[in-house]
Amino acid sequence: MQTEKGQSIEDASMEMIENEIGDHNYNEKEWPIVRRIIHSTADFDFADKNKIIFSKEAIESGIKALKNGCSIVVDVNGVLGGLNKQNPKDFGNNVICNISSPEIMELAKKQGKTRSQVSMRYASSEIDGGIVAIGNAPTALVEVISMVKEGLVKPALIIGIPVGFICAPESKEELSKLTDAPFITNIGRKGGSSSASAIINALYKLLRADLPS
Repeated sequence: MQTEKGQSIEDASMEMIENEIGDHNYNEKEWPIVRRIIHSTADFDFADKNKIIFSKEAIESGIKALKNGCSIVVDVNGVLGGLNKQNPKDFGNNVICNISSPEIMELAKKQGKTRSQVSMRYASSEIDGGIVAIGNAPTALVEVISMVKEGLVKPALIIGIPVGFICAPESKEELSKLTDAPFITNIGRKGGSSSASAIINALYKLLRADLPS
């Protein structure tokens, strides 16, 4: 739970973001998500229109899945660290990160793949109907896209915002063309675990705002 002091700092930060950005082209559901990404990164480039891409009904699909207790599969422990831990408890969401599992390490060696690739395949049953959030590993995102195209999984939402130089921009461009699953992604090299967890935290905040008081 947020302390009173912590909440006051967050509120002041959000107000500062609003004042510095001014007008923007995101709608009333998109902007709270973009604003929280900016809050987590201090990077105002994300406010530029089309830097963050939302597929049709991505936000609605993500909120509905969280409300219904879906699993959340993440690529690295850094995404776990940035999550508000109370939210999954309150809505019964199982958060899964298999990247450090000895079994995943062994499978990756045998298959000649990255651990993040193997960890996505390993969690296919949780990804199907769930939310997958990738902030660090482009190969994980490419693997999830392949799984969707194969008909193996149909996630409620793919959050694909890996940071990096090798394959990161390309993997997000490929996600932006996907028609078989809702997604939130961005253009270019920027992103990261903090951005991925910020998106999930923002979705929970939108979900709570929609609940009857």
